[in-house]
Amino acid sequence: MDRKTIEKLELNKILASAASFAVLPQTKRMLLEEEPQTDMAETKRLLDLTAEADDALFRAGVGRIEEFPEITDELDRAKKGSTLSCKELLGIAQLLRSARVAFRSVKALPQAPLLNELADGIYFDEMLERDITDKILSEDEISDYASDDLYSIRRSIRSLNEKVRNKLAEYLSGEGAKYLQEGIVTMRDNRYVLPVRAEYKTRIRGFVHDRSASGATFFIEPEQILEMNNELRELAAAEKEEIERILAGLSRRVGTMAEQLTADMERLSEIDRAYAKAEFSYKNKCVRPRINGRGVIDIQKGRHPLLDPKTAVPVSVALGKEYKILLVSGPNTGGKTVTLKMCGLFCMMAACGLYIPAAEGSEVAVFSKIFCDIGDAQSIEENLSTFSSHIKNIIGITEGADASSLVLIDELGGGTDPDEGQAIAKAVIGYLLKKGCCGIVTTHYTSLKEYAYSQSGIENASMEFDMNTLQPLYRVSLGVPGSSNAIAISRRLGLSEEILHDAVSNLSEGGRQFENILRAAEKSKVEADEAKKEAESLKSEWKEKLAEVNAEREKLKKEREKLFLNARVESRRIVNERTEQAEELLAQIEEIAKSRELTESDLIRARTLKNKIADKAYLADAEPNDSGKMSPVDFSRLKAGDRVFIGAMQSVGEILSVNQKKKEAEVLMGSLRLNVKADDLFKVVAEPSAARKNVRKDRVQVVRKIEPIRQVKTEINLLGMTVSEAVQEVDAFIDQAVLAGLDEVKIIHGVGTGKLKEGIRNHLRGMKNVAEFRSGVYGEGEAGVTIVKLK
Repeated sequence: MDRKTIEKLELNKILASAASFAVLPQTKRMLLEEEPQTDMAETKRLLDLTAEADDALFRAGVGRIEEFPEITDELDRAKKGSTLSCKELLGIAQLLRSARVAFRSVKALPQAPLLNELADGIYFDEMLERDITDKILSEDEISDYASDDLYSIRRSIRSLNEKVRNKLAEYLSGEGAKYLQEGIVTMRDNRYVLPVRAEYKTRIRGFVHDRSASGATFFIEPEQILEMNNELRELAAAEKEEIERILAGLSRRVGTMAEQLTADMERLSEIDRAYAKAEFSYKNKCVRPRINGRGVIDIQKGRHPLLDPKTAVPVSVALGKEYKILLVSGPNTGGKTVTLKMCGLFCMMAACGLYIPAAEGSEVAVFSKIFCDIGDAQSIEENLSTFSSHIKNIIGITEGADASSLVLIDELGGGTDPDEGQAIAKAVIGYLLKKGCCGIVTTHYTSLKEYAYSQSGIENASMEFDMNTLQPLYRVSLGVPGSSNAIAISRRLGLSEEILHDAVSNLSEGGRQFENILRAAEKSKVEADEAKKEAESLKSEWKEKLAEVNAEREKLKKEREKLFLNARVESRRIVNERTEQAEELLAQIEEIAKSRELTESDLIRARTLKNKIADKAYLADAEPNDSGKMSPVDFSRLKAGDRVFIGAMQSVGEILSVNQKKKEAEVLMGSLRLNVKADDLFKVVAEPSAARKNVRKDRVQVVRKIEPIRQVKTEINLLGMTVSEAVQEVDAFIDQAVLAGLDEVKIIHGVGTGKLKEGIRNHLRGMKNVAEFRSGVYGEGEAGVTIVKLK
């Protein structure tokens, strides 16, 4: 890709921004020098790599590449047998650590095949890394424990230094102190000496090493420490030799793996580059674009990444399907050039593996070449005018462009006589259309706008303009050319009305009419867009309200169903309670009847018990029955006041009103008002009055009708369900179990991730019919089931 094109479209600035997120210096250079790919497969690989890096950094929490210095030269020297310094070996240790950390972090991401492919070739030696960091403390210090010999040498040096200091201390505090210039010990040529006054130099026997500049002081090494100083020098030499041996040993080990470590640097730089691109994309709120090789560009709500995201207006642009070239017109400062550059820049960014700042679903093409002619390109050095420079660029474009190229031209045909410029512009566009190029061209020429209407393969577009405020709206409107509005803008900026009047009169009649039509069309378009925006806002608002109403209705429906179930459970309880009471009264009557001689009081007591049974009226209205065996009511004859049996509630109610159209009746059941469908209403089996008439005065008769007990499951299997689905199943299951009188049930949910189990147990805690629950024991399913005890 031409470097001038990269700079014109400002890809170099985008790459510099991405490079700021890189850790390694070599990665920064790679990004600054990167060029867009022209191969679809390679572009897809780079985008896939960025996607994997994005997932690793911002979802899996993987750390960045650890920094290490550039050590290419050091590795080459080690390979040749040279001994590296402490600083250089510490750099090697940093590389080994970075390789080790990167390898292990990437290998923990099985969903990142491209990163894993890079990591597969990473080499590291944890033992060498540990040896270097343990033996080398800093850039100029080796640890005492780097080797046994070094430890022994340094211990001897410390011991001998102590002896020397003790011996010299005798001079400082004894009889010889009066001969010294100062009461200190100093060093000359790495040997301990005493500063002796010149007049007393013969009083201290020893070797004179130096004399002060004034000659007043001689630095003498006393005879008594001469041998000790000699021994210290020998030990220092031995220490240096041992350090050299240690560094040489570490360097040899580095040399054996120099090629692998060089490859490591390249692989780590590749991973670092992918991470830098991912972080750039994340920080700039970019999305991954779809890519194609057909020249199709469909940018939705795109924003030039160098503009302030708080003030930039998103722009949508499309070309390459019904039309190959987009002709953009409109006022100056309206955003034409920025839009043109954004399209080319987004294609280049995607070809470098970078995401683009646009809406999801945006699509760009991979082009073999991208040509652009943007801005004033006059050259003093080459003696070229603005027009000449543009034409020189146009020549290069027409000679090099083909069907797989993208062409971006700003103000085609400008900088010369308008008539000739328009003629050249039409000819150039026609030539590019013949070659099958994709492109965007900006213009102010009226004849070019008319040309786009008559020529296939090219489409007009305009940058919208608010005619009321004379401010650009930075929106692309397809299918409609834009007015330049030069006179209107000049008026707003303060140009004399006299001049403006003359300017209008100088326009051709056709030009005035065309511009007036365009301005009217622009105004209507802006007003229509505002109306559409307001309508969509209202539509969205009503959708939200409708969703709220539906949610509330669903909530009321569930509450009603729950109320029905509770009522049925309560009715069962009352029936069972009254049945038990009636049985107790009957038992007492039977006890009285067994007596051979009945007294008057016995008869009175029996009559009283009989009346109590009648008063209980546990079958007062109608007995629960199987609705499947009952006769449905004639809904057309149903009226207010009629008594009916409600199948769902297994109870009798009174009709309040009838809606024949909806086939629904409002029924009063106790204190409850219910809307019941016609197919759930049945005839009452027996009225309470009739039931009482059938009871003979001289005989107590008790009739019990019990609804056949259905087979109720004692366990439910929820495997494979979501939490919301499972909760609904549990509600119905618990209600059936309570109605059936079960004491304990089993819920099978499995172990899995634990979310289903936790969701079910949280729901059970709020159910009033649940007394307690526990996990299963051995033989019951253990942690995969929950045993529920019912109230």
